[in-house]
Amino acid sequence: MPASERIPARRMSRTAAERGPASSPASEETRTHLALGTLSVRGQIREASNAVLFGVVEHEGRRVPCVYKPVAGERPLWDFPDGTLAQREVAAYEISRATGWDLVPATVLRAGPYGEGMCQAWVGPQPEEAPSGDGDDGDDGDTTDVADETDGPGPAGGAEEPAESEETDGGEELLAIVEGGEPGEGWKAVGHVDTGTARPALLVHADDARLRRLAVIDAVVNNGDRKGGHLLTLPTGELYAIDHGVTFHVDDKLRTLLWGWAGEELTAEATAVLRRLSAALDEGEPLAVRLSGLITEAELEALRKRIEGLLSSGRHPLPSGDWPAIPWPPV
Repeated sequence: MPASERIPARRMSRTAAERGPASSPASEETRTHLALGTLSVRGQIREASNAVLFGVVEHEGRRVPCVYKPVAGERPLWDFPDGTLAQREVAAYEISRATGWDLVPATVLRAGPYGEGMCQAWVGPQPEEAPSGDGDDGDDGDTTDVADETDGPGPAGGAEEPAESEETDGGEELLAIVEGGEPGEGWKAVGHVDTGTARPALLVHADDARLRRLAVIDAVVNNGDRKGGHLLTLPTGELYAIDHGVTFHVDDKLRTLLWGWAGEELTAEATAVLRRLSAALDEGEPLAVRLSGLITEAELEALRKRIEGLLSSGRHPLPSGDWPAIPWPPV
């Protein structure tokens, strides 16, 4: 997309640092380390809407940076049961893992310094850790505020800093705001947005296979908050999506920036994945059993019906019209 066609906007996707020889953020090995290792808190991301802590899990000689969201730090939501966001994040990882697309970093429900919570592999530049001994008490100010010490808040999903370009550090664009009413080649239109100027502006996302897979997962888990800041990319080409606490509601809550394929036919790959996922959710199957400990039976049944609906229609869903289609703020 020529730079002359772009309107300066907030950065809408994140490039994570190289992870070196370590295993993938979404792998079973990483999940095992997160579940069994010793978790220590190194800092707090203060601008997130809920309590979000940066930490490290140490297990079998491996140090895995992570984000830890204790259930006790969740703010109540009017439309979700209290104290259930951490479980929903884990359930979203389970679905992502079952698809084989591995678009959500490894996520576990475990005990931590501030009680049970969600622990997820950190994807992104690591913040500077608090000095040894800090972070023992989240209420006395010892934890380090790391919200502004990274290229972004990582899995916290907190506030973003303004940027002059939507390009990531690796030169990859996933979302942008463009002038006029057409998305341009290689882009899909989301909708018009208010930029505070008289010029028309169109929010677009890349016509990218990774994003299209994520759009399918979001439809399956009924993601009510897919923002641009929740997309993280690695220089090696992997894409990871974070912040899945507002998912699995029994009512249609889908709000996303990935509407570009709305109404279009699902790919053959997506259809095959949905069929396998449907079978894996049959009563008594291991995935269904794991999910039954994370979401309610009604939510599990609604999940099955959403998959059935996608397979029946053979198309990406359209906005329902009963709920704002695009989250606010969009980044």
